[in-house]
Amino acid sequence: MDKIPPYNANQANENDNNKNREYPTIDQRIKDTFIKNSTAQKTKVYDMYSRFYRWAFDRLDENGIIAFITNRSFIDSRTFDGFRKTVQDEFDYAYIIDTHSDVRANPKIAGTTHNVFGIQAGVAIMFLVKKYSKEKKKPCAIYYVDMQWFAENPLKEITFVHIQPDKNNNWINIADNDFETLIPLIDKEGKKTLFKASSNGISTNRDEWAYDFSEKNLKNKINFFVNKYNTEVVKGNEIHNLEIKWSRDLKNKLQRKILIVETDILFKKINYRPFTKKYISLNSTLIDVISINNKFFSEDNLAICFNDNGSDLRFLATNTFSDLHYTGDTKCIPMYTFDQAYGKNENITEWGLNQFTKHYGKKGITKEAIFYYVYAILHNPVYRKKYELNLKREFPRIPFYENFQQWAAWGKVLMDLHINYETVEPFPLKRAETIYEESTDPLVWERIAKAKLKANKVDDSIEID
Repeated sequence: MDKIPPYNANQANENDNNKNREYPTIDQRIKDTFIKNSTAQKTKVYDMYSRFYRWAFDRLDENGIIAFITNRSFIDSRTFDGFRKTVQDEFDYAYIIDTHSDVRANPKIAGTTHNVFGIQAGVAIMFLVKKYSKEKKKPCAIYYVDMQWFAENPLKEITFVHIQPDKNNNWINIADNDFETLIPLIDKEGKKTLFKASSNGISTNRDEWAYDFSEKNLKNKINFFVNKYNTEVVKGNEIHNLEIKWSRDLKNKLQRKILIVETDILFKKINYRPFTKKYISLNSTLIDVISINNKFFSEDNLAICFNDNGSDLRFLATNTFSDLHYTGDTKCIPMYTFDQAYGKNENITEWGLNQFTKHYGKKGITKEAIFYYVYAILHNPVYRKKYELNLKREFPRIPFYENFQQWAAWGKVLMDLHINYETVEPFPLKRAETIYEESTDPLVWERIAKAKLKANKVDDSIEID
């Protein structure tokens, strides 16, 4: 039987050789419940506190109470929708005290003044109650309170609000709009969606080795890396050299005695961060996860990338491979896919095309035009504002707007601007410099020395130091 997992985070580097113990029984239970009940494409619910919860859930019999102080992400995170569904299925009552206290969302509350734990993550307290009854189980009654200052509100005096989850198991910030009637871009099941294939960006797990702004520097680094790694493969299964960056995936390749052939490495400039390209050493052994990106960019192609972690809305087009963190937790949707058996394939589904032709008619409605239309819609401020809550929790869905051809044209121009930003004609700006006289007042120089980037919406000026 698994024991309670310790409160230590995952190691940042496999070279540390300090991994958490594995908990196969608890992790299988998480897979059978939290993940099975989730609609998220990428579900990260093997956190230590998730394991604590699953362990505790399974220790309750017919009657009992669970109370934990944990990270608050289970309340509204998209990846925890399956966790919320499991709570609703397995318990009769849930009482949640949401203190927020998320420093990344509100930097003003950093430190221990507002958060007794002195951590960045928001904190929540949850009480879960299971009561035995011979009658059929009623829906879980969920009570919620949003309260930052817990010290000023004794528990017995807290007034909870009874909340009703929506059909997607959202507990708070429930959107009231027509999002569910729109066309799904992609989904976990892949049924009746606008696009067939999608992939996460490339995950190297050794960016400092696999990337560089200079192709020459990168080749020198990779030459060193390959020599060290291949030497380890020849020696055997034990790692003797810690000069290179190891990962679990690379260690597995070492065990399988997979050598790196330098002539098989493709050096290519790709999108590393927004409007920032770097050279990468593409190789299935050097890179931990390439996924199906090779099917996207073996020939010229376009792709729409968006941030999949729900924290904020970011959409950027690319014409080459993208890193996993290009737009956040990057999800890429190409215009075409390529494979040896069938060659070039359109990625927009026939079902998706039919939805557009039914609405607009067949004239001028092509899969390529739909691709550009989608890009324009995703950047429409009205769309992003109306569906803001939905887009933080679900994959985008696409509405039908009047004048399809105009939106498609806007999308094509915008995509060209975002992809070819390095060669676009500079926007005309008038530069005005302020010359500061020497001053003996230290406060003046302190003010001048502080970095500044300020946009003035009144006169459309930008002030920088």
